[in-house]
Amino acid sequence: MTKARKYLVDPEVTRWYHCISRCVRQAFLFHDKEQPDRPDWRQWIEDRLQLLDTNFAISVGGFSVMDNHLHVLCRLDPEDADRWSPQEVMRRWIAVYPPKKLKSDDEKVVRQWVENLARDERRVALLRDRLKNLGWFMKSLKEPLARLANKADGCRGTFWESRYKSIAILDDDALLATSTYIDLNPLAAGLTSTPEQGLYTSIHQRVEHVCQKCEKEIERLKPARRGSVAASVAAGAMEQDHWLVPFEDRRAAQRAGRGESSCREGMLESFPLGSYLLLLDATGRMYRDGKANMEAGMKEVFERLSSTQRDWQAKTDKMLHSKSLRGSFFATNNETVAAVKTATGHHFRNLSPQPPD
Repeated sequence: MTKARKYLVDPEVTRWYHCISRCVRQAFLFHDKEQPDRPDWRQWIEDRLQLLDTNFAISVGGFSVMDNHLHVLCRLDPEDADRWSPQEVMRRWIAVYPPKKLKSDDEKVVRQWVENLARDERRVALLRDRLKNLGWFMKSLKEPLARLANKADGCRGTFWESRYKSIAILDDDALLATSTYIDLNPLAAGLTSTPEQGLYTSIHQRVEHVCQKCEKEIERLKPARRGSVAASVAAGAMEQDHWLVPFEDRRAAQRAGRGESSCREGMLESFPLGSYLLLLDATGRMYRDGKANMEAGMKEVFERLSSTQRDWQAKTDKMLHSKSLRGSFFATNNETVAAVKTATGHHFRNLSPQPPD
């Protein structure tokens, strides 16, 4: 039985959600090799995700845009929206939905437009709520593309399946496994031979960002891929000015006086980008070849995870070999599920942890 979204998405339960949307009839609507002149909307989606990440109180930690579906890993940051001024709320909203009559290239006109709209307290409150709502985030991603695609194809009708699937991520191990699954989607589909070669994925974005900053910085990634933990840490520092959520959460080190002067909230504490690259590579070879050699650095990566290669493979094997993900939330241990049930009352009360089939 389908559950109302309000029972599935609650930032008090978890701030992380894995969202999945498919094209209607799972047709290859993003790109069709038999119709090379047809627009490929995957770059549009990547650009739109960056725009939404910049303006919503929702941050993107990972994504993968495939031929007939997409994955987005979202973090809810509702407290950010609560701190915005009325003017900032209106400016962010018109950045996502530009009014047709507004001359956006004239800053004076835009400023006056924002000031006028900001006087409507009820409208500001409504849009503030929308800018921190996961449903509106996905609507703002999917609906404009549906209109553009139908216009380009000269047709009408549904572009997407009616609902997006959201899976609540309840613990750090589940978050890491989900991120790995999303970034390895192109490899699992046989489209690439290495994770970072997968276009329109978050791992491709992260690697490209590091490599484009400076030619010298590329040398930092190479030893990171070979297992140098020091190089992994150095490479992770370059994520701070990227639009995606930094992979490593360095705020604890910052508070202890060991980190940079200003760190954004990341995904996982004490787990830098270089270590994640090593883990992705090893996991990809597990999927592709059925095994993975313990290269330099991997032992320390698994020690950081308090896990082993065998345990990690067991966690990710079902996900990578699954045709679809089941369940409304994902946790790697029953203790987490029990704590969530106790703390949230009716939320998830009738559900049990359902790992991917």
